[in-house]
Amino acid sequence: MPVPVTEEEKKSPLYKYFEREMVAPDPERFIQGDKPMPTENALRPQDMNLLFEDGYLPGEFGYAQLADGTVTLANLTPMPGVTPEMFDWWFAWHGLEPLRYKIWDKYEHYSAITRNPEQARDTSLSMKERYWNTIHDVRESMTPGGEVQNIIINFRNPADIGFSKEKLRDFKGTIVCAGNEHAPMIMVHFVRPTADGCELRSRFWMGYCVKDGKPVKAIPDGVQIPAEAIKELFFHNIREFTNLAALLPEVYAEFKDKF
Repeated sequence: MPVPVTEEEKKSPLYKYFEREMVAPDPERFIQGDKPMPTENALRPQDMNLLFEDGYLPGEFGYAQLADGTVTLANLTPMPGVTPEMFDWWFAWHGLEPLRYKIWDKYEHYSAITRNPEQARDTSLSMKERYWNTIHDVRESMTPGGEVQNIIINFRNPADIGFSKEKLRDFKGTIVCAGNEHAPMIMVHFVRPTADGCELRSRFWMGYCVKDGKPVKAIPDGVQIPAEAIKELFFHNIREFTNLAALLPEVYAEFKDKF
């Protein structure tokens, strides 16, 4: 069943997007993602700047648990009709009311509320700056009807988690990322332009945190992240970004100036 909506939310011009059925991923992606990829294909967070290179890396889709217990999770999502500017806008915009998060994934997204609404609405800032160094309190499940989790996401300037400032200056895409010294997870959504829009190359490094601007292993030796939790996050990411790729151009066209 879809997540709950209020009577007030049903009156919103956004509600028509919630009423639509989500765009389903190609089932082949779930079959392919059912087993881990070879560990040698997993991009380590210390090598994140390889994402700037042309072409594709060996492990663009899949997950791997490494010998030290950490996990690399990678997802590749084509986003035709989407621009990097739209992607930045989405992350500045969607944390201002719960329905904005619900339309992204009507079966798993309950709410995502920024603790910094004034910053999100500050027209003197770029879209990137409106979400950099902000905190979102998120309520979501990893599976439809699954246990609702309370998650804190600390969005960061990519230069502050290990991306090269020099490469960022010339980069034509955008990077939405999160990580700090407290949470054992680094999240990266690396968006680069393509001939028909852009493509999203997501990376989650589980068992890592960010200290002094660099990724650092955050779990003790011998600790293993449960395989089921890894796969749930992976499949959740496939579902939500497949739908966002279809939804974003239309939502942006209607609401880009409505914060």
